[in-house]
Amino acid sequence: MTERIAIYPGTFDPITVGHKDIIRRALNVVDRLVIGVAQDSGKDPMFSLEARTELVKTDIQSFGEDAKRIEVQSFSGLLVNFAREHGSRILIRGMRAVSDYEYEFQMACMNARLDPQMETIFMTASESTHFISSRFVKQIAKLGGDISDFVSPEVAARLDAFF
Repeated sequence: MTERIAIYPGTFDPITVGHKDIIRRALNVVDRLVIGVAQDSGKDPMFSLEARTELVKTDIQSFGEDAKRIEVQSFSGLLVNFAREHGSRILIRGMRAVSDYEYEFQMACMNARLDPQMETIFMTASESTHFISSRFVKQIAKLGGDISDFVSPEVAARLDAFF
């Protein structure tokens, strides 16, 4: 049987418990997961690419033995090219709300057009994490709020040091 390798791309600025929930659930359907920390996301990240990648690497250690099935790499350029480089034809995308659907659907269609063998698996956010976004976490941290329910202690400390 061929190893099922999936790519979970994102900016991860910063990684949240919502991202980790998608990672945990993706591991239930694939053999190996490559987390692609995107440089060219069209967003203006607060943390550098290197810092975001290191925070993801640190946070996945909480998966214990399953962390051995996860690889974290930064990437630049087309996602389909990154997926091909890793022998993957599966993209994992998390969706929090209906508002995410249109953008995610268009991106999945474009990726399939660029590589017809590429499949996108949409995973809806869990009930306990659907309201969490990196943008809100950063804003709450900036205003001195408690973000401990939304990110790991390591991420919280980095955000605290930033602000």
